[in-house]
Amino acid sequence: MNALLFLIPLALALGSLGVAAFMWALKDRQFEDPQGAAERILMDDDL
Repeated sequence: MNALLFLIPLALALGSLGVAAFMWALKDRQFEDPQGAAERILMDDDL
């Protein structure tokens, strides 16, 4: 039971950290062109 007093706040803190990182990624426009990255790997620049 004492472990829950430690684990619940830890889980909430890690969850809020994950949400903050996701919001930062959205604000930083990292998801601006998801299709372009998938197509860029198929382009052959060595020719």
